[in-house]
Amino acid sequence: MYHIRKMTKKDITQVRRVAEISWNATYEGIIPLEVQNNFLKEAYNSRNLKKRLKRTTVFVAETDDQVVGFANYSNVSEDGIVILGAIYIYPEYQGMGIGSAFLSVGVEQLNNVKEIRLNVEKNNLIGMRFYEAKGFEFVKEYEEDFGGHILHTIEMKLDVKESLKI
Repeated sequence: MYHIRKMTKKDITQVRRVAEISWNATYEGIIPLEVQNNFLKEAYNSRNLKKRLKRTTVFVAETDDQVVGFANYSNVSEDGIVILGAIYIYPEYQGMGIGSAFLSVGVEQLNNVKEIRLNVEKNNLIGMRFYEAKGFEFVKEYEEDFGGHILHTIEMKLDVKESLKI
């Protein structure tokens, strides 16, 4: 069993650990480890996680007082669009409904969400399959320089009103 709640400052160390473990597992063979680690050091340091807490909404999944995953949403725009910047879950907790719960909680707790948008690396097959199964649709594909490594990024969207899959 797990519980979804909003992240607090007390969770920063555990969220950073989830990011590290899940990134390394997800992107092994896709993004060089050195590039991953450089990104993680910057994006998930205490200073930047505190900024995320102030500027965005971060939910954590907790079991036995341990954070096992998190999801990071932008603020909802005036036209009802929210960006899902991250869903990361320890590999051993994937497939237990936590990702689906993060989507549901985001729609329920963020005001006036009409559409969820996200970017996912094309070769992140677990992520791609998950989002497709939840009804996300392809918007566009593009290449981006990610710390000297070229990513093949897929932008996807979900019309919340039309989707009953989350």
